[in-house]
Amino acid sequence: MIKRDFPKIHFYDQDFVDIYDKTWAWIQDCWNIGCEQGGLSPLERPEPLPETSHAADKPLSIEGNFFSYPSSPAIQQADAIFSSFFLVYSNRIYQAHPTLDVFYDRQEPNGAIRSAYQIETGLPVVDKDNPEGLGLPLFAWAEFNLYHKSANKKRVKDVLPILHRYTEWIDATFKRSNGLYQVPLSATSMVNAPREGAVYPMDFNTMMAINVLYMSALADILNDKESSFQYKRQYFSLKTRINTLMWDPDDGFYYDIDQNEKRIPVKMLAGYWALLAEIPNDDKAEQLIAKLQAPQFFGAPHPFPSVAVNEPSFDESGRGYRGAVFPHLTFMVIKGLERYQRWDLARECAIRHLYFVLDSMSPEGAIHAAHHNTVHSKGQLWEAYLPLKEGPAQWPEQPDFPRVQYLTYDALSTICLTIENIVGLFISLPRKTVDWIIPNLEIMGVENLSLKKNMITILSNKSGRGWEIHMESEKLYYFTINILGKKKKTLPIPSGKCSMLIDKL
Repeated sequence: MIKRDFPKIHFYDQDFVDIYDKTWAWIQDCWNIGCEQGGLSPLERPEPLPETSHAADKPLSIEGNFFSYPSSPAIQQADAIFSSFFLVYSNRIYQAHPTLDVFYDRQEPNGAIRSAYQIETGLPVVDKDNPEGLGLPLFAWAEFNLYHKSANKKRVKDVLPILHRYTEWIDATFKRSNGLYQVPLSATSMVNAPREGAVYPMDFNTMMAINVLYMSALADILNDKESSFQYKRQYFSLKTRINTLMWDPDDGFYYDIDQNEKRIPVKMLAGYWALLAEIPNDDKAEQLIAKLQAPQFFGAPHPFPSVAVNEPSFDESGRGYRGAVFPHLTFMVIKGLERYQRWDLARECAIRHLYFVLDSMSPEGAIHAAHHNTVHSKGQLWEAYLPLKEGPAQWPEQPDFPRVQYLTYDALSTICLTIENIVGLFISLPRKTVDWIIPNLEIMGVENLSLKKNMITILSNKSGRGWEIHMESEKLYYFTINILGKKKKTLPIPSGKCSMLIDKL
């Protein structure tokens, strides 16, 4: 595998470019790794299902290519979903869809897809806290993103019925008469979050809204108006319930609720899935976004801790979901900010987050990596970070936390946020569009990014004639440059090489 096959990025801070390049090299370790010894963190070390309950009738061992944490004996639903967001940028060296297909191929007759499968046996993995093996219901979000990076309509047609049956299974098993979902807290993956008494978790219910919102969008791609309408109806019904029962008008925040539908007033990052689901109106969104910037809430030096800084349960050493910064949750918040056109704040937080990730790789940041007995104490990425200074999060009772090189989460920052929010490129193949959203012109861009069979290069630099954008492409596409608050222009870019002067736009 030759490194130059991956798209190159250009950015004025070479450290960002280096960690981007290194991540692609490290992904090789996560690509279809069988299991030699157990490597699951104690947070999610599961027990295999009794053979009799939901045994998969599929071929046993999981074969073919897929993405998983190197020493893990199981493949996780979160690996499949989150990895798809950065693997789409690998120029098809690592395909994003096979890991998702591992889960679809094991769908049971009742529609169930379990959150993890043993690599050796292919059997589902569950634990007593989550006997149904329920995972994050975000497949539709991942598939919508995949469609815009691959324009593969046939895949949408193939997966929509699978996702429909999966949604029906979740509805039949977990939906209650109030229209909300009562699920095991471990299904949210925020294992030790301070949510005692929570029966209807805010994040899971919002993820179900995200699920049907994107199911509706996938049905639209197939021009299936009837399905699209049904999913949209489900979405609006869920959105109304979340706004009615989970929003606290005095605190300006979304909370979990208990058995009696009473709000549990603990501010957790879980409340921010609402932005991604487009649940708050502009006024509510403003109140939520203000808390992302306020140091007493989520505006910590390293954005965004899993629990608000002023909560009694907040722990500055991180201690799992009691204050640690998890890259996949940071990614979720930044994608939520985009929904409300807060590109500037999204970019600023992505850059700040990446600086903390980089600083935590230095020898000082890695000093307490010693308790991991890792050979290299220098140059590691981590599953979770400290909220108030650089370095990996700590959790004395869990010596295996945080996992080192946990690329399922980390590559979302070092690859996906770097391309989409720091360099600022948003690509849709079916629409033939590339949007470049930047607050100001800097020397940066992307080179040799494969869009299906079209390689594109977009670079900005300063010449004697002013700021110039150079482009190279094999096919026509439409390019929108959006320099925040200054200029926005869409132009058709012909095949071949061309350049444009910003001052002339």
